[in-house]
Amino acid sequence: VRLQASGGGLVQAGGSLRLSCAASGRAFSMYAMGWFRQAPGKEREFVSAITWRGDSTYYADSVKDRFIISRDNAKNTLYLQMNSLKPEDTAVYYCAASRLGGLIVTMKEYNYWGQGTLVTVSS
Repeated sequence: VRLQASGGGLVQAGGSLRLSCAASGRAFSMYAMGWFRQAPGKEREFVSAITWRGDSTYYADSVKDRFIISRDNAKNTLYLQMNSLKPEDTAVYYCAASRLGGLIVTMKEYNYWGQGTLVTVSS
């Protein structure tokens, strides 16, 4: 499966952005999906995960109650709605697909990665 993330940009603190991740290739609905991010000078970290059916989600504490992950299997697209953005949310955001079931939070269990989209939150 090939993944293409989009939707990043520059936003003021307190604002919102919606990221999208378009999938092509093998059946998107077969994969658990996730979002990760990497801030300048830092390691890539987990943000959120969703099951293949979209019936269960999980969030890092740092984004809980602000971000919402969702998917539309008919459109082969994963989303991340980001609200109440903070300067510390500034990072390159990556989507990823895993052949494993359930909610996947570790990088090594993801098989495919998108190219990343930059989110910059100004104070």
